[in-house]
Amino acid sequence: MNNVIKLEEIGQFILSIALFSSLDYAWWVFPLLLLTPDISMIGYVWNTKVGAVLYNIFHHKLLGILLLIIGFYGEINGLSLVGIIIFGHAAFDRIFGYGLKFSDNFKHTHLGWIGSENSDGN
Repeated sequence: MNNVIKLEEIGQFILSIALFSSLDYAWWVFPLLLLTPDISMIGYVWNTKVGAVLYNIFHHKLLGILLLIIGFYGEINGLSLVGIIIFGHAAFDRIFGYGLKFSDNFKHTHLGWIGSENSDGN
């Protein structure tokens, strides 16, 4: 993956940590919950289409941002937390080349093929 894109994802992950620190939760809650969006991979038990849909819902940064905003303005810290976790997890995944999934194969992402030398499109 292009280093500039990796730096952008690192910046977004750091932003998620900063946003989390504005909430009234113990520090250990963030690392504890960070990998919970990966539970969505359970959809792959059914088939790749269901798996990709569930995975993409729980790894979509816009969903995280929307939940964060609704939680912030509605003063619902739990909803803000869920939004921050989704946003931070998606950025963390993309640092390592894991993107949103196509329905044909788990390893086929919007960033390229996982494990491929040319997964960044170069």
